[in-house]
Amino acid sequence: MSDEQLVGIVLVSHSAAVAASVAELAKGLAGGGPAVPVAAAGGAGGGGLGTSSELIAAAAASVDRGAGVAVLTDLGSAVLTVKALLAEGDELPEPTRLVDAPFVEGAVAAVVTASTGADLAAVEAAATEAYAYRKV
Repeated sequence: MSDEQLVGIVLVSHSAAVAASVAELAKGLAGGGPAVPVAAAGGAGGGGLGTSSELIAAAAASVDRGAGVAVLTDLGSAVLTVKALLAEGDELPEPTRLVDAPFVEGAVAAVVTASTGADLAAVEAAATEAYAYRKV
């Protein structure tokens, strides 16, 4: 399966380093399947902490292969930024979904599931199910 058929994943964090590290971890744990298009959109445009609608829109465009884009965020204002972009309607590829999932576990679940060729709904469901992962 080519990456042209895979759901793209965007990881939005207030920190560029955190977004890039979670992307690297998720891709590394996806194993030997096809390379899922994953982009990190971290930090403010000037390199500091924060979120940038421009970075998020560019990341979404870079991973769009026509199968949809799943966006996972770390904290509240990142959620608000993505919601604002979705409300504008023309800034993000269609379909793009903001996924309610834990950032690290959800990212891993989303990338692993996308690597199987699953559709956007299945990728979203897998990431959301990560809330139920127990560590004890």
